[in-house]
Parts: sequence; structure tokens; C-alpha cells
Amino acid sequence: MSKERVSREYINRRDLMREQLAHQAAKLMAEDGITDHAFAKRKAARQLGAADTQHLPSNQEVDDALHSYRALYQQGSHPGILLRLREDALSTMRALAEFHPYLTGSVLNGTAGEQSDINLMLFSDDTKAVLLFLLKHGIDFEDGEWKVRVGGHEETVPSYSLTGESGTLIHIIVLPENARYSGSRHPGTHANIAALESLLSS
Repeated sequence: MSKERVSREYINRRDLMREQLAHQAAKLMAEDGITDHAFAKRKAARQLGAADTQHLPSNQEVDDALHSYRALYQQGSHPGILLRLREDALSTMRALAEFHPYLTGSVLNGTAGEQSDINLMLFSDDTKAVLLFLLKHGIDFEDGEWKVRVGGHEETVPSYSLTGESGTLIHIIVLPENARYSGSRHPGTHANIAALESLLSS
């Protein structure tokens, strides 16, 4: 058997395993409410007897499989869950409109489920501005810090966790104003109020 054929067969097996792992991880996220991609992939690898594999699928591959799974097996329940999460996100974004909020993550890309959190980005050069806003309006929250890449280097920014109108956990990070204009806000991954309103009305 030629080296080329052996190599091709290895690549085919590797790609098949990646696909199987992606679908198993998606099933775990859909049925067990797992929201952490890395955890879902590791658990899927253990279940399929490939715990030592170096060829785990990407988050995007898992999300693609998750879209397919929900469309096939959860077509009755999932649209309502997603609608509730997006409406909750929009309500919170409107309340925080002065900080130019963007929705990101699974609630925007459509893979979110019952256990998913809402992820928002706010923008302000005053690191205390969002904190003061939450305090002024009597909103219960937990504060912390989050490490993100801004302008090519890592920064520690304020983060807040609060509960939305329907009981969903909302995670907020506050980025400096110049991050709004960095060119990294893509329609497929970041939605402002207008974009989310348009998505909900479509």
C-alpha cells in the first residue's frame, strides 16, 4: 500500500472522527443543556472512545451540528426558547442603550437552548459607568473581571452578571469605546439593537 493511500485513509478516518465528535458534542449540548463547547467535546470524545484524540472539532463545527440537531429533533420547542432569549436580550439592551450594546454568542447565532446565557458587549471609557448605572436603577448583579483581546493585546475589563426578565442569566463585559470601531464587529457574530430588532421581525 502506497504512502499516499495510507495518508489519505488516515485523513479520511480523522475527518470522520471529527464529524462524529461534532455531532455527539452537539447532542450533549442539545439534550443535557451543556453550554461549554470544550467540555462537550471532551465528554463526546470519552463517550466515543477517543479521549486521547488530538483532532477535536472546532466550535464552529459543533455549532453547525447543533443547528442541524435542533432543526431535526427540537423543531417544535427550540424556536420558542430562542425567541424568548432574544426578546430578553433586546429588553436588556434597550435598557442599556447608552452603552451601545451588542449581542454575541449562541443567542444570536441560533444555537442557544434552555440553559444558555445571554452575552452582551457594552462600550464605555469610564470603567465605573455601567456599575453606577446598575446601582442607580436598583438592578441586582455580580461584578467581576474578564480577559479579552482589544487592539491586538490582552486587557482585563469589567464584567457583570445579572438576571433577565425571564430568569435567564445575562453576562456583560464593558469594552473601551475605541473597540466599537475596531472593525471586529461582524453582522454574523455581533448584533446591535437595530440588528436584533430586525432579526426578531423577520
